[in-house]
Amino acid sequence: AQRPEDIQFVPLNQTESMNGRRVIEFYEDDQHIKKFLHIIRDSPVYPVVYDAKRRVMSLPPLINSEHSKISLDTRNILIEITATDLTKVNMTLNILVTMFSKYCNEPFTVEPVEVVYPDGKKFVYPELEQRLMATTGEYLNGIVGIEKSNDEISELLKKMSLEAEVQGDKINVKLPATRPDILQECDIAEDLAIAFGYNRIPRVQNNEATVAAPHPLNKLSDIVRREIALAGWTEALTLSLCSHDNNFAHLRRKDNGDEVVVLENPKSSENQICRTLLLPGLLKTVCENKRYALPLRVFEVSDVVLKNAAVERGAQNQRHACALYASNEARFEIVQGLLDEVMKSLNVVSVVEANKGVRYCLEEADIPTYLPGRGANVMLINEDGSSLELGTIGILHPEVLGNFDLKTPVSAFEINIEPFL
Repeated sequence: AQRPEDIQFVPLNQTESMNGRRVIEFYEDDQHIKKFLHIIRDSPVYPVVYDAKRRVMSLPPLINSEHSKISLDTRNILIEITATDLTKVNMTLNILVTMFSKYCNEPFTVEPVEVVYPDGKKFVYPELEQRLMATTGEYLNGIVGIEKSNDEISELLKKMSLEAEVQGDKINVKLPATRPDILQECDIAEDLAIAFGYNRIPRVQNNEATVAAPHPLNKLSDIVRREIALAGWTEALTLSLCSHDNNFAHLRRKDNGDEVVVLENPKSSENQICRTLLLPGLLKTVCENKRYALPLRVFEVSDVVLKNAAVERGAQNQRHACALYASNEARFEIVQGLLDEVMKSLNVVSVVEANKGVRYCLEEADIPTYLPGRGANVMLINEDGSSLELGTIGILHPEVLGNFDLKTPVSAFEINIEPFL
C-alpha cells in the first residue's frame, strides 16, 4: 500500500497520467466504478500492484493500468481479483484460472501465487483441491425417479465432469473447483437427472389417496381477514422489505440489535431490512392514497421476520394483524372496537365482560410510537392467570405522522395472532 500522492500511472483506456487522488476524482461520475470508490477513498494509503520494474499494474478495487492492458500478443497473464468476501473470491478465481489454463503452453497448468498478509500469514492461491461429498444410489434414484446401479450412476456423473467412486453402498463424488454450485446431495441428483435426460425419466402415476386441509396458521389468518373485511375495512398487501428508518426511526423506535434481520447487500435504501412490524407499510399505503376521501380504513394480515437464535436459520416468521384508521379525528374507539370484534371471532372476550377463562385487556404503557397516555399493550390472559403481550394499540404520535408525510390523525393496532393457534 502506498500514499495516493506517490502512486502515478495511466488508467486503463486513458491517456492522462494520474496519482491516486486524481483517480478518485476522475471516476466520481463513472457509473461502473464510482460504487467502489468509498472502499479506499478515506484511507491514508491505497493498495497497488506493481510489476518487477515497479510499474503500476492495478489499483484495486478500482481500475487496471494501461500498461497491463491485454492484447492479442499477451502471453503472460496475472489474474488478480478484489472483493470483500474471500469465499466468493476463491470461487471466481478457481473458475477463471481453470478456464484460462486450457490455453497455456502446457495445457491445464497454472503458476500459484503466495499472498502474504500484514500479520505474517501466508496463503497460496489458487486452491484447486477437490471437495469430497458422499451420497447413495438409493437417495439419488429416489430423487430423480430412476432405477440405476451405483456403477451406472458413477458413469452418468462422469458426463457432468463429476468423478465418482463406488465404495459399498456409498458413492463418493469428487467435486472439482469449478463446481462451487454443488452444496448438497440434491445438487448431485440434479446433475444425474441432466446426464440421464429429463425426457427419459419415466412418468409415474401417483396412486396415493390424500385429503387436502388448510394450514392451521393460514386458516386462522383467513378468519381474522374475513372478520375485519366484513367490518368494512380494506385489505392491503405491502412489501416484506423496508428501510431501517421506516421500521425504527420514523416510528420513534430504537434498534436494540437483536430484533431485525438486515440484508447484506440491499439494492436500495428502501429494501434494507426484513420488516418487524406491518405498521410502516400501512402508513406508506395511506400516504400514497391521501387523495381519496376520509376516513381511510386499511388492514393487513401477513408475516413479519424476527431474529431468533434458537432456530437453525437464526430467524423466524411471525403472523401479525394490523389495522389503521385515518380521519380528521383520531377516533381511537373505532380501532378498539375492531380489535374487540377480532378477539370475539377468536373466542376471546375482554376482561370487562368476563373474569375467568381466556380473555384480553389493554394495559397502559409508554410507547414512543403513540401519543403519551394514548398507547397501550394488548395483553392475552390465559385460564391460569398468566399473561402474554400480543401487540400494541393507540393514537400515533404527530412526529410519526410527519415522518410518513401524513397530516391527519391516525389510530392503529398491531397484534401477533400465532398464540391463538
